[in-house]
Amino acid sequence: MTLQYRSVWISDTHLGTKGCKAEYLRDFLDHVECETLYLVGDIIDLWSWNVKSGFYWPTLHSDIVQRVIDKARQGTRVIYIPGNHDEPFREHAGMLFNGIEVHLNAIHATADGRRFLVMHGDEYDSIVCHNRSLAYIGGEAYELLLVVNRWFNSLRRLLGFKYWSLSAYLKHKVKNAVQFMNNYQHVLSLEAHKQKVDGVICGHIHHADISQMEFGKIYCNTGDWVESCTALVEDDAGQLTVIHWLEDSYRLLDAANQEQAAKMPSAA
Repeated sequence: MTLQYRSVWISDTHLGTKGCKAEYLRDFLDHVECETLYLVGDIIDLWSWNVKSGFYWPTLHSDIVQRVIDKARQGTRVIYIPGNHDEPFREHAGMLFNGIEVHLNAIHATADGRRFLVMHGDEYDSIVCHNRSLAYIGGEAYELLLVVNRWFNSLRRLLGFKYWSLSAYLKHKVKNAVQFMNNYQHVLSLEAHKQKVDGVICGHIHHADISQMEFGKIYCNTGDWVESCTALVEDDAGQLTVIHWLEDSYRLLDAANQEQAAKMPSAA
């Protein structure tokens, strides 16, 4: 059984790192079909490929890439908007690879006529733009925190507890992190107003959200696939929703199965 959507946005999968929850991402791609799939940056983490850490690319990550290519070949429009961790791909903007379009950004028109600017979002992060060395250090620290988080949740599973994100908890408790996210939304609201669109769809800060911004603009963040395993989806009416795959998958698939069963003719 698959879930059908008009459009799907995923970002910050960080393929090529141990932090990527690739098994859940593959499960998501196996159970979701859409007319348009947006890959909103940091899909492949090129920052992690260096002499110090070596090259990490398990078969599972290749499976995910192949699934995306297969979707493009089967008729799904796939749009790849590189982020700061896969920035070298920005040099290929305007090109087509295995049916996948590469763009610096895009304008998406929803089914109900709203227009959204789609971009990764690092362009409006002052740390990434003006202090690249600090951004790299922050990335290393974040990777370490994810390792601690994996061990912590392994222990929680043994004790019968559900998954809980330590790094997400710390981000929301630290005042500076909260202020950064507020500033980030403020800057994006200004850009949406400048571009004369109804809202912005982005990734980058690893916090899935749909909220109202200044000037009546709508802010949508796709989240990530190293902590929250989230995606933004649009239904046929143009409604936008955040899916938390770890929490919502069974409920959504069960509802889809029940809907399909209700449409089947009953036996005479």
